[in-house]
Amino acid sequence: MLTIYSDDHHLHHGRSELMHGQLMPCFEMPSRADHVLQRVKDRELGQVRAPHDFGLAPLQRIHSADYLDFLKGAWQRWTTFGRDGDLLPSAWPARTLRRVMPTCLHGQLGYYSFDGGAPITAGTWQAAYSAAQVALTAQQAVQQGARGAFALCRPPGHHAASDLMGGYCYFNNAAIAAQAFIDQGHKKIAILDVDYHHGNGTQSIFYNRSDVLFASIHGHPEAEYPYFLGYAEELGDGAGAGYNFNYPLPAGSGWDTWSAALEQACEEIERYGADIVVVSLGVDTFKDDPISHFKLDSPDYLAMGERIAKLGKPTLFVMEGGYAVKEIGINAVNVLEGFESAQ
Repeated sequence: MLTIYSDDHHLHHGRSELMHGQLMPCFEMPSRADHVLQRVKDRELGQVRAPHDFGLAPLQRIHSADYLDFLKGAWQRWTTFGRDGDLLPSAWPARTLRRVMPTCLHGQLGYYSFDGGAPITAGTWQAAYSAAQVALTAQQAVQQGARGAFALCRPPGHHAASDLMGGYCYFNNAAIAAQAFIDQGHKKIAILDVDYHHGNGTQSIFYNRSDVLFASIHGHPEAEYPYFLGYAEELGDGAGAGYNFNYPLPAGSGWDTWSAALEQACEEIERYGADIVVVSLGVDTFKDDPISHFKLDSPDYLAMGERIAKLGKPTLFVMEGGYAVKEIGINAVNVLEGFESAQ
């Protein structure tokens, strides 16, 4: 299987995040992608290539122009204040406040964020831009006939909405790739999100559309991030009614429970008749993940890949979460090897 990867991800490295009342080193770190890349090479999964540059146009199909402009210029504006620490929001337009656009940097940062989990650093724009190009290059390989391709994206993307960053995510790489398939003539794309956390950004982008089906298996938002989206009754709206499927599961769920939800999601994708499947590949469902609470073990990821392969569709895998850094490469590549073995 072809892997697309860019070293530009090293340009983005947040210094700290708030967890349990303490500032801690960011769980989303460059070594995550490094471990996955090394495992790809060790297992001789296939060729590793650098991405092509498709420009901003494919990103503009998903993200608003004002959001892109803000993110591109935020760090330079921050440095004019003489600052060199991570740029993080401190206020958001919550329920009792108006969604107006302030003129100041911090106000705009809160407007374009839904949490404090997406620090902007000197290299964030380039890293996120390159991650989107990684996804688009892998998408091109599938479009041109590959049975499967792996976009080793970092930063991840599935929490990013059209004009919101959060949850370590800036550009929604899976959504950008799905839109590219639509723009290149496909009528039905399915996005299967297997990350522990609900892909709230992806859901919001396609919630009113029938040309992209979204199915997500995740920790129940009653108790798990992102808390405010990902419930089973969210089934789409307008033209998208009946094309959104959430499978929220309780903490402690193991392979038996999780794979039953996967089977339901795959059955919906089969009924839909998708031309292409895009997998938001998070492996933070692992039993030892430091910020998640499912109990999948490394061999389970082989079975996951095998079931996805049984859909019989060209498949693009887009890297999302996974924070047990020592095992992230094993688990991510197991999904890909399981998929490949089921030919």
